Amino acid sequence: MGHEIERDEFADGDYAAFDVRLRACLEALDELAARPGFGDGPMSLGAEVELDLVDDAERPFPNNRAVLVGLDDPRVTLELDRFNLEINTTPVGLAGAPWAALAAEFVRALAGVERAARGHGAHVVRIGILPTLSADDLAPPALTDSRRYRALSAGVRRLRRSPFPIRIEGLDRLELEWDDVTLEGATTSLQVHLRVPPSRFAAVYNAAQIATAPALAIAGNSPLFLGKRLWDETRIALFRQSVDDRPQAQPDDWRPARVSFGHGWLRGGAPELFAESVALHEPLLPLVGPEDPLACLRAGGVPSLAELCLHNGTVWRWNRAVYDPAGGGHFRIEMRALPSGPTVVDMMANAAFLVGLTLVLAPEIDRWTVGLTFGHARRNFYEAARRGLAAELLWPDAGGRVRPVDARTVVEQAVPRARRGLVEAGVDAGDADRCLDVIARRVEVGQTGAVWQRRAFAAASRRLDAAEACRAVTRAYRLASASETPVHAWERP
Repeated sequence: MGHEIERDEFADGDYAAFDVRLRACLEALDELAARPGFGDGPMSLGAEVELDLVDDAERPFPNNRAVLVGLDDPRVTLELDRFNLEINTTPVGLAGAPWAALAAEFVRALAGVERAARGHGAHVVRIGILPTLSADDLAPPALTDSRRYRALSAGVRRLRRSPFPIRIEGLDRLELEWDDVTLEGATTSLQVHLRVPPSRFAAVYNAAQIATAPALAIAGNSPLFLGKRLWDETRIALFRQSVDDRPQAQPDDWRPARVSFGHGWLRGGAPELFAESVALHEPLLPLVGPEDPLACLRAGGVPSLAELCLHNGTVWRWNRAVYDPAGGGHFRIEMRALPSGPTVVDMMANAAFLVGLTLVLAPEIDRWTVGLTFGHARRNFYEAARRGLAAELLWPDAGGRVRPVDARTVVEQAVPRARRGLVEAGVDAGDADRCLDVIARRVEVGQTGAVWQRRAFAAASRRLDAAEACRAVTRAYRLASASETPVHAWERP
């Protein structure tokens, strides 16, 4: 979904032709994955971070294109709503000091975006959901002027055929109906890409599914939306509901949601996830390219599988398989659950914890998935999103029996394991320690971005109305974030 498209209107014949090409892509992917040596090579990392733009009054600044024009940086791209941008990093090897390298690149790119934004009287905020958003900021005109976003919106609405109901309950309750996908632009995240050899893909993917819950609990940064105090990671619920293409969907609907944690432990490899996306979800953007994937493959080439990649980019699992034809082709796991912000230091710590815990669990995955059902893992994910470090996770004890354990204990005990996972994968001990020490301090202090925002909102609400309190929270958050002091060390409001 990261590239512009040439059309945003489609006929029935386009969908039929696209479906035929999807089947050919799946066949080609199966054959390619069986090719000797496909996808082998050292593990590597990449990352993307989504940003919000605000004006001097901390209100959304809806002119991302003007800021982008002021940049000469191909790593920065437009995102869904007019107040969003995204930074994409250069991939780095997992061995060595990948977190220091990614952090340095993010710092440089963010400095450029901030300079360009200041030229328009705007600022950058790295946060899961911007507290100062109002309903007017998310009306249909908020959609970025781009064919791909117009086509995406039209595609989801074509299947939905009715407004999107939003129901989220935390300390407060949010109930509204929305006519477009623009609410998705309220959710900004950090996405981590981990290249994985095909022979290890299923084990590492299932391990990532387990590791995501404690990582999300310690990373929460989205507690406020439209003046309401909701989940620690309201972003998780809002994203799912804002692009739900199922007409009249119910909470226990038998039809799979387009945004999901998944539907079971992975049994085979990455091609299984692509096939599942095709089987379970109708296409949104039926663009057929010129390449015949089977002809390319059988001539000894590496097909782009453009149609399959496009379709897979419109099925938003929180951990998603990615195919990339570069360098002879490979698979990645895109870890999508972490929020943007508060600082680069915090984001690298969150990513290192998630990747390290994933890597250390992967060799033990058969033992883990005997006692921990997929239903347990999915429940843990949503419980962590709701309650953060106050969550109660279902976690195996020393004997392998699943018990309820508070998230703080799970994270505290997982930190040294995550360090082992990173170091055994070749990450320099110092690079791992710099990141994981931040996680250890955060869990010790008990202050995530979500906890800090709730405290700041409570303090501001004693003297201001909800809108002004949200503005005060956003300004204090933005200034603290710009200092690159990790959130556990921010002064308690």
